[in-house]
Amino acid sequence: MSGLLRSSAVFSAMTLLSRIAGFVRDMLQGMLFGTGGAMSAFIVAYRIPNFLRRVFAEGSMAMAFVPVLNEIKQRGDKAALKDFIDHMAGALCAVVLVVAAAGVLLAPLVAGLFTPGWAVDEPEKFAQASAMLRVTFPYLTFISMMALAASILNSFGKFGLPAFTPVLHNLTMIAAMFWLAPRFDVPPMGLAWGVLIAGFLQLVLLWPALGRLGLRPRFRWGFRHPEVRKVGRLMLPTLFSSSVAQVNLLVGTAFASLLVDGSQDWLYYSDRLIEFPLGLFGVALGTVILPHLSRRHADADAAGYSASLDWGMRTALLVGVPAGLGLMLLAEPLTATIYNYGKFTDHDTRMSAISLTVMAVGIPGFMLSKVLAPAFYARQDTRTPMRAAIWTVAINVLLTVAITWPLWRHGVAGAHGGIAAASGIAGLFNAWLLWVYLRRAGLHQPQPGWARYLLRMLVACVAMAAVVLAIRLWVGEWAAIGDWRLRVGWLLVAVAAGAIAYGFVQVALGLRPRHLRH
Repeated sequence: MSGLLRSSAVFSAMTLLSRIAGFVRDMLQGMLFGTGGAMSAFIVAYRIPNFLRRVFAEGSMAMAFVPVLNEIKQRGDKAALKDFIDHMAGALCAVVLVVAAAGVLLAPLVAGLFTPGWAVDEPEKFAQASAMLRVTFPYLTFISMMALAASILNSFGKFGLPAFTPVLHNLTMIAAMFWLAPRFDVPPMGLAWGVLIAGFLQLVLLWPALGRLGLRPRFRWGFRHPEVRKVGRLMLPTLFSSSVAQVNLLVGTAFASLLVDGSQDWLYYSDRLIEFPLGLFGVALGTVILPHLSRRHADADAAGYSASLDWGMRTALLVGVPAGLGLMLLAEPLTATIYNYGKFTDHDTRMSAISLTVMAVGIPGFMLSKVLAPAFYARQDTRTPMRAAIWTVAINVLLTVAITWPLWRHGVAGAHGGIAAASGIAGLFNAWLLWVYLRRAGLHQPQPGWARYLLRMLVACVAMAAVVLAIRLWVGEWAAIGDWRLRVGWLLVAVAAGAIAYGFVQVALGLRPRHLRH
């Protein structure tokens, strides 16, 4: 387990750099472009190919590809491995090129599916979203091939460089804000071009690294290759299950187009803060545990498989529960400190904080799902997570309508919070359902000490909440602090004090480094 911990730490360290760059990017984006109007159009044009990225790139494709890759790798046949990679690269490239071309040609139709309110009531914004979507859709091709390269590198224990690629993405987007956006009549169009350029640069960064492993693909027509067809069979059910959070997000995006102007943006900025702990820890856990579980399954090591899964669940909760609680307690201070400058108003801050508070409820579930879903994919079982995903999306849609519709009908200002609440609750439901399926299949045998583990976490979270709330009461209204340096300083004090309180109580009640390794 210490190897998994080291790999997770490397991935998390690189992801931390990405998240810092992402916060700078989001802060500048809010400050320079504000919310509503063309900025909302860009957010939609950015989310749609990003959803497909989760399907064809690090989501569905990776979950199906990595177990098959490791199975061939375990045989020790380097020629067969290279042949498989060549054919897989050819097949994936052909598919994403077709999808990207269809997206460019049918951009207004695609935009209409996810912004039904704009197509009728705001035709100018709808036209802007369609135009930007034609620019961002080809990004899918670059990022999918980059994800293939990242999956291969991760399977060989090379986690650092793939984890750095999002840093490059964020830096490219920041450059686009200053050098591309001012050159367009509609400045957010420059951001759309920044997305496309970022995808190309990420691919260029990783592709040479495959050559150092002797595995740089030669594109071959791969649909008849037996292992590629096996990946395809495994991948079809995961098209839905591996991207359930993104599906829920797109459901919310469509519903938000019926609400007041700016709702898309408030949900976007909240989601960006939710992605910080998920990207820093959840994705890291899921990325490093999938090849590990795949090897355990290939070696028929049921005990090691269950122990690794148990370790992943405990680690996900150890981070996910305080992360969710911290975001709930510091929703407005975080939003005010990071975004509340320039064109991003106090009203935008309050509205974003509402959706962040309720969406943060789902972080433990989102985090656990990053561990639980790979437990099935490692066994090449893609149908069970698909069943869980179908139920989860159904629950999300029902909750979105049940919570948001009454708020909207009664003119409640924070009606978009209903969309966020539905997403958070659905995340918890998805994790619970995946765990139930694992237990029924006998794949997870809980290790001793879970009751003590959960009690220790509860006490630590109470201590953390008390400290953070005391600091909030002392500081008062965060947005009223005029000097940004004071905002940042007090936020760092609150985060550090809460983390120290949580960690101190955990250690005082018996948590030791060996518990993170075994």
